[in-house]
Amino acid sequence: MALQRLSAFARRIALIALLSPLLSLVSVSTASAFPAAAVTAPSASSVDATPPPISLTEALAQLKQTQAKQDSIKQQTSASNNSKDLDALSDATQQLSTDVDKLRSQIVPLRAQTQAQLDVLGPAPVSGETPGTEAVARQRASLTARKDQIDAVLKLADDQKANLDILSAQFAKLHRGLLKNQLALRSSGIFSAQFWVPLMHRSPEDGQRLDAFDAQVRAMLRSVWQPGQRGLTSLLLAGALVIWLGGRKLVQRGLAWFCLNCLPATRLRRSALALSTAISTLLATAVALQILYLALARHFELTPALSDLWDEVTKLTLTCALISGLGRALLCTHHPSWRLPALADQVARALRPFPSTLAALLFVSGAVEAVNRIVDTSLSVTLLGRGLVSLVTALTIGAALLRANRVRNELAAAGEAPETHSTVAGLIHAGTALAIIASLFALAIGYITVARFITYELVWFEIVLCGIYVLMQLNRDICASLFSANLSSGQQLKNLLGLDDKHLEQVQTVLSGLGTSLLMLLAVVALLTGGFGTTPADLLNSFIGIIGGQRLKSLNIMPARITNAVIGLGVGFYLLRSVRRWLDREFMPALGMDPGMRMSLITLFTNVGYVLLVLMTLSLLGVRWDSLAWIVSALSVGIGFGLQEIVKNFVSGLILLTERPVKVGDMISIAGVEGDIRRINVRATEIQLPDRSTMIVPNSQLISQNVRNVTMGDSTQGVATLVLTFPLDTDPEQVRDLLLGVFREHSAVLETPAPSVMFSQLTPDGITLSVTGYVGSPRIAASTKSDLLYAILKQLRAAGVTLSNPRTLLVQNVPTKNHA
Repeated sequence: MALQRLSAFARRIALIALLSPLLSLVSVSTASAFPAAAVTAPSASSVDATPPPISLTEALAQLKQTQAKQDSIKQQTSASNNSKDLDALSDATQQLSTDVDKLRSQIVPLRAQTQAQLDVLGPAPVSGETPGTEAVARQRASLTARKDQIDAVLKLADDQKANLDILSAQFAKLHRGLLKNQLALRSSGIFSAQFWVPLMHRSPEDGQRLDAFDAQVRAMLRSVWQPGQRGLTSLLLAGALVIWLGGRKLVQRGLAWFCLNCLPATRLRRSALALSTAISTLLATAVALQILYLALARHFELTPALSDLWDEVTKLTLTCALISGLGRALLCTHHPSWRLPALADQVARALRPFPSTLAALLFVSGAVEAVNRIVDTSLSVTLLGRGLVSLVTALTIGAALLRANRVRNELAAAGEAPETHSTVAGLIHAGTALAIIASLFALAIGYITVARFITYELVWFEIVLCGIYVLMQLNRDICASLFSANLSSGQQLKNLLGLDDKHLEQVQTVLSGLGTSLLMLLAVVALLTGGFGTTPADLLNSFIGIIGGQRLKSLNIMPARITNAVIGLGVGFYLLRSVRRWLDREFMPALGMDPGMRMSLITLFTNVGYVLLVLMTLSLLGVRWDSLAWIVSALSVGIGFGLQEIVKNFVSGLILLTERPVKVGDMISIAGVEGDIRRINVRATEIQLPDRSTMIVPNSQLISQNVRNVTMGDSTQGVATLVLTFPLDTDPEQVRDLLLGVFREHSAVLETPAPSVMFSQLTPDGITLSVTGYVGSPRIAASTKSDLLYAILKQLRAAGVTLSNPRTLLVQNVPTKNHA
């Protein structure tokens, strides 16, 4: 054994001695060209056969640059929307793929060289290195580490190559999709044989893609049709069919019973029945779809293609169900009295089959188009599917228009009264006809994508129009029934909130108009942001996106804050009215305030309360006052030019309510007009004249002009003064006693202060006496003076005293004497 071990050791020493020159050469070359995991360049003899090798450091740097360029291309792809940009990015991707191939070809020789060196050294002994061979072990470990580094770089290059290939395939798909969606793309028209070629012959590429997709569908069906699963699958399919056909009728009957028995006998029943018809169809279809999903995919994990197909089929089915439901709701051939639009029975019956027919054709053709899109078929097959969709849609809608017009013409020829149409209905009818003609013309000349766009937009417009029409009718009828003074709901609101019939009508008008405005906004959002196949959830997201747009975000307004602001406004308005009623009826009368003081304080309290309520509402909305700087600037400019009078009257009204130079109930005289103040508003004051008419005086005039307040002051007495002129031969004392007697006998004249007679003046026309008496109120001074004049004239005639006649100068035309 010892001799054998010695012999083996000698053989190893001899092998090391033979390989030492080669190992020294490898060590020198490795130390000089790969001090930091680098490799020397190949010899000149190998330059012609393979590309020159490259160091690992340079290879890693180039791969990092390639990855950065690839990321940049992906970012640019998301923003490109034309074929030219996609072609440029695709060319750049191909160039990067070529560079990676070249780099990989430069790295492969390095790995081959390293592997050859390892082969020369041989594998490591199982029992470990023997003494004296430590240099070989170190050399083997170094070469193994270098080989692992080269393998890592090659793997990184292979990964980048695979990613670039995938990116190139995606560019091709994007290019095809962009080409398919170009409205200006022109192909063969429907009257050309080339348009129908894909029906008879399909390309190998399309066949492979359709077969692969068909294999996925078959696999899904096999998973639910295995022994032991067929019974449950059949039961679920039958249940989906029963719910789709019978469930709709059952739900519709239940909703109809509720509308007829629980809703008031108003127009609300008609609109609610129409909505229930559409909802029952949509609800039954949605439930049937869920059961169908359980029947087909309960034991199969859907692939991305099948998941995409199911989403498209779901949207398409619900949209077609909505078309059918709205058609039945608006035509309502079984119950003409429930029909919302003004359609003749003959016209409604003639149009009855078209909504369901259109829905079925749209479902079939739309499903075919969805499969073409998911499978990514060729351009000719895609255009064929879109052309079929456009053709069946245009022909169905056109046939419905022609049939309706024919029935109307027959009714007119029979002498029956025509239907009443508004201008808007006529414009919609004409626009629909023009859209159908444009779609058929585009199909004839080869603009298939244009025709599909027109027909889909037309169908979506009809869906939005019919849906919004039903909702607007329902909104109007709900408001009319809820706030009707003749119904129990309106009477309960009157008793609960203390409203009058006039207030109920105002609330009805405001809420109806607000609901109509929101529905019209929803229609605009649906038409601008939606399209055929858009779900209610998509519309809601679009609506919320617009409501939460940048303009409202700048004001910090959000839906939750809008709700809080509405609730706060309602509660604040109710509290303000309640406090105002308590002040007017309980608190201020208990303090003994006069009516004028109460009215002034209540008006001031109400105005201040409204201002605080508006500020509180804006605060609940989250409005930042710095965001309203532009509003303040606009108001300043408006005040400087056109609102200065309004602001002046407003400030004057506040001054009148605080300083109270005049108050409600005062009798004033301004600009020769005398009357009682009935109300002081924010802008103007209402003055009731003696003839019971009302004069509106701006508040600023009561501040800036001279105003005579008859009732202002501590005394509430009035003065009745009469000035009479008598002839010079009249006994003044006799007349004085007569006048004082008349004043003392009148019941309205006060004893204290006592009536008095003053000798005013003595003139050639006679003597002037002024008699004065005090009455209980200035308001009866005029009537008292009238009574006193009647009595004085009667007493003067009885005493034989006459009043003085003023002297007048009469000038007459005297004829001149003729001196001739």
